[in-house]
Amino acid sequence: MMIQAPGSPSAAPEAALAADDSPMGEAARWAVGLLTAPGLAARDVTVERFVPTFPPRRSDGFCATLDEWRAKGPFTVLDYQPIAHKGWVTLAGPTGARHTLSLTLDSSGLIRILTFLPETVIPEIADWQTLEDVLRTPGVDHSVLAARLTADGIEVLHASDADRPMPTGSAYKLYVMRALVRAVENGELSWDDEVTVTPELRSLPTGDMQDLPDGTRVPVRETAYKMIAMSDNTGADLIADRLGRAAVERAVEESGHHDPALLRPFPTSHEVFELGWGPQELRDTWSAGDEAGRRELLRSIARPMTVRGCDLGATVHHLGLDWHMTAYDVLHVLDGLRRDSRRDTTGTVEHILTAYPGIAVDPAQWRRTYFKAGSCPGVMMFCWLLEDADGTAHVLVLRQAADEQKPIGDGLFLRGLGSRVVNSGLLTAKAAR
Repeated sequence: MMIQAPGSPSAAPEAALAADDSPMGEAARWAVGLLTAPGLAARDVTVERFVPTFPPRRSDGFCATLDEWRAKGPFTVLDYQPIAHKGWVTLAGPTGARHTLSLTLDSSGLIRILTFLPETVIPEIADWQTLEDVLRTPGVDHSVLAARLTADGIEVLHASDADRPMPTGSAYKLYVMRALVRAVENGELSWDDEVTVTPELRSLPTGDMQDLPDGTRVPVRETAYKMIAMSDNTGADLIADRLGRAAVERAVEESGHHDPALLRPFPTSHEVFELGWGPQELRDTWSAGDEAGRRELLRSIARPMTVRGCDLGATVHHLGLDWHMTAYDVLHVLDGLRRDSRRDTTGTVEHILTAYPGIAVDPAQWRRTYFKAGSCPGVMMFCWLLEDADGTAHVLVLRQAADEQKPIGDGLFLRGLGSRVVNSGLLTAKAAR
């Protein structure tokens, strides 16, 4: 994942971290200080830096973990990678062991996620066969699509299982975004309209809108931004509810999904969480039901969620409780959003889609980057649409699915492979004949 900064192994990254005056830079410096400040006592930790739901909120609970982290030091900063609301700091301990301090901020700049784990080593990717080799993991299915979009159509650079439907997690939000753009274009909704947070529409993280009080009204523009840039589940569900399920299902068809019936009925994240990890009889009914029966089941659970984040564990994507797409389906919806952005004279769609590129990209090579990630127990996917200086679009889709989460991990490996490919020149090379 990390790209070693040039020059001194420590001075350049430390200088970059010190010079970053963004909310991420401020949070990262504070977090690094937790690990490196001499004589730091547990009572000195300022829990106000964390969101109220950060576990554990009390300083004495977190400091037990912090003491374990600090015991691996003293540390030297080797690398700092800030990308929008996420940041990664690579630190080396006295034995040379490298760890990654990962931060995710909420929209107010508070720390929502803070982890400190051994560095995920990402191999160099010189060719497509190397990528396939490193993705080959026992118990994990994977799929790759790399393509160039030309005036003559799709030029495939590399594909493996690209036409196989697989669960994609939050990539479903790309369809919600397309449905929203269509509603705005048709005058059915404006970016300045508002959605209202209710218990029936509140979902689980990712994102932070689930923490808003009941009755909070949020502009559609801000909600859509969080839905894409922060993958906010509650934000996506608020917009899907405002549009109506039928509108999102039309967007699936209009975006060229190879088999729209796979996404009918189109569930919200709230519904997938409630069905997937609620009472077993809900999963049994979903699995046995036809489209009409599943629609009735979704109507029956239109209530505040009973599932908690700690309930998630077992995989359910094999029951159809996810959003199944081929890699080509992902390509088509990304390309559809690119066309949507070109029609939008306000720049709102472009601002939303380019807010978070997922990885560090060279703006001299890629003038525009759309990115979406998706995950669920046993599911990990990353997709990019990148435009080069000539306006030619290149698409990269990486997907993994397994019967359990452990062999997939936290996504840093797959994201890192995406970064390697994007920065390797493979996407701009000529397609193999």
